Amino acid sequence: MLTAVVVDLVLVAVFCAIGRRSHDEAVLTGLLETLWPFAVGLALGWALAVLVSRLSGRAAFVPTAVWPTGVAVWAGTLAGGMIVRVIAGQGTAFSFIIVAGTVLAVFLIGWRAVFALATRSR
Repeated sequence: MLTAVVVDLVLVAVFCAIGRRSHDEAVLTGLLETLWPFAVGLALGWALAVLVSRLSGRAAFVPTAVWPTGVAVWAGTLAGGMIVRVIAGQGTAFSFIIVAGTVLAVFLIGWRAVFALATRSR
């Protein structure tokens, strides 16, 4: 499970770094300012993933599963990150929410889908 959490955190950091770079903002010095709300959202997403997995009656929690883990981690990261950004006085323009939702879905659900395909073919 720790490996999946680390992969998710790295991908969320990459998302934040790409965003800062695309807006010509200081990537390294300002990365934590952009990252921390999404890191809080990621923690909420992981809690949601465990809860959904337990409520679904699955025998075991699978951190690499697209459903429910990947979808719950993505939803929690996006929603939690945006809520924390509002509380912290950071921007949440509608276009940013769409871009963040899309990129985070590709990252957080996408690596799990690739992992599932790769391990299924073995």
